[in-house]
Parts: sequence; structure tokens; C-alpha cells
Amino acid sequence: MNNDSIKRIEELFKHHIGVLSEDFQYKLDLVVEGQQMLAERLELTRTELKDEIRKVDQRLTMVEARLEQKIDAVAVDLTAHRADTEAHHGVYRVKEG
Repeated sequence: MNNDSIKRIEELFKHHIGVLSEDFQYKLDLVVEGQQMLAERLELTRTELKDEIRKVDQRLTMVEARLEQKIDAVAVDLTAHRADTEAHHGVYRVKEG
């Protein structure tokens, strides 16, 4: 092998390494872009979920308030019923369970 052959082999090797490096960089750029897209989608999903959870929490608070009103109304009705049955002196008996 002479110097020209060695230089030619070196040039071919450098060219091949350059091609491989460019290909690797291209693929790495694709992976980075995919990761960025996933991160953005994940953040969007997180924001949407937080909004939905907030809505459910608001609805639950409203249901809780209505339920408390109904329980209070039943308690008032029960108190009135007990007072009425006790006014009949023994005709009706209410036992605590």
C-alpha cells in the first residue's frame, strides 16, 4: 500500500463516518422533536384534567349544599312530627331506635 491508497482509505473512512454522524444526528433530532411534542401534549392533558376536576368539584359542592338543605328540611319535619305525636298523649308512640 502506498500513501495515495492510505489517503484514499482515510478519505472514504472520514466520509463514511460523516454520513453515519449526519444520520445519527437526524434520528436524534427526530427523537427530541417527539419528546417535545409529548411534553406539550402531556401539559395540555394536565391542564384539561385540572379544569375538569375543578368543574366536578364545583358540582359536588352544589350537590352537597342541596343535600344539606334537604337533610335540614327532613330534620325540621321530623321534629314537627314528633311534637305533633307527643301532643296526642299516648295515642301515638315514637320510639328512638
